[in-house]
Amino acid sequence: MWLEVRRQLVENRYRLAVEAADGYPVERRVAGTPLLAPASWIPAEPIPLTSVGLEFDPGAVFTGVTGVGLESLPPGFASYAEAMRELAPPAVFEDRPTYRLLSADLAGAHPVLRFGRGTYFDSINTGEAAAHEYAAQAGGLRAAIGDPWDVSNRPTNVAISTLTIRADRRTGQSTFFLHWRDPAKVGHAGGLYQVVPVGIFQPSADAPWNERHDFSLWRNVVRELAEELLGESEDYGSENVPIEYDEWPFAARLSAGLDDGSVRAYCVGLGVDPLTFATDLLTVLSIDAPLFDQLFAGLVDANDEGRVLTPQPFTADTINDYVHHQPMQAAGAALLHLAQTHHLA
Repeated sequence: MWLEVRRQLVENRYRLAVEAADGYPVERRVAGTPLLAPASWIPAEPIPLTSVGLEFDPGAVFTGVTGVGLESLPPGFASYAEAMRELAPPAVFEDRPTYRLLSADLAGAHPVLRFGRGTYFDSINTGEAAAHEYAAQAGGLRAAIGDPWDVSNRPTNVAISTLTIRADRRTGQSTFFLHWRDPAKVGHAGGLYQVVPVGIFQPSADAPWNERHDFSLWRNVVRELAEELLGESEDYGSENVPIEYDEWPFAARLSAGLDDGSVRAYCVGLGVDPLTFATDLLTVLSIDAPLFDQLFAGLVDANDEGRVLTPQPFTADTINDYVHHQPMQAAGAALLHLAQTHHLA
């Protein structure tokens, strides 16, 4: 029975997410998409990504709903992650340390995100389990969690979702990149389109020095760009020594682009998926065509999590199609709409 519900969830994620969104107030919908957010999570104007303040409280204790010991779990399993790992494991499924969201204010005069310590399976045991219950037409866990944007009541990992744009100033025509997430390879959002790259906000490896050294939205985005668009390994050797970002040519050139204006990085909000409660920081990265072509000459068409689509024209028709007519992850749909609204290409 559990495996059958899991199959139904994987095969019907898009439809179920759209239906789940209808259970929440319309004013919580971001840009008319299924993505949900309180007003404090959506700034009126884009924020330069490096201007978002970060605070870290390693001693923060979580006292909310953990999802452990659910009645809906198959016999012999204490958590949803345990059941997935044994009964329906994706190719990429590892319980690594994360930065757990404690609070967020992106609409105020001083945008800030506060984090503590978490692990990847924390959100699987609540969000993916809640999605499973929704597919099974049960709701005990969802009711216990309540408002999914209440990060005090559920452990909240944040994925940094980045809309990557190649901006051709010469022709005035921009393109963007999308990812089809392979359900055989990923534990979340399989079968859906999403912007690329996307990565959980987390240290690069478990060694203790990475916790502070990698506590940077920008550094997280840079690593994911290398991994998902260039097919680079996730092993940076940081179990032995911290990553030298200033000496990594790819990272250094991107950072120099922020200074000279050939690279522009923005945060346009934060939102939560109505089905899985996955929480995404919505970011836009616009790179001038000459630099993009230099840095991404080795652009891949597939990676460890799925398939990278051919470049899509950043036009109203294309964006409208993906936002409203394609099986797009809620965060990606909202991000595309906001990027077009704010003319970020």
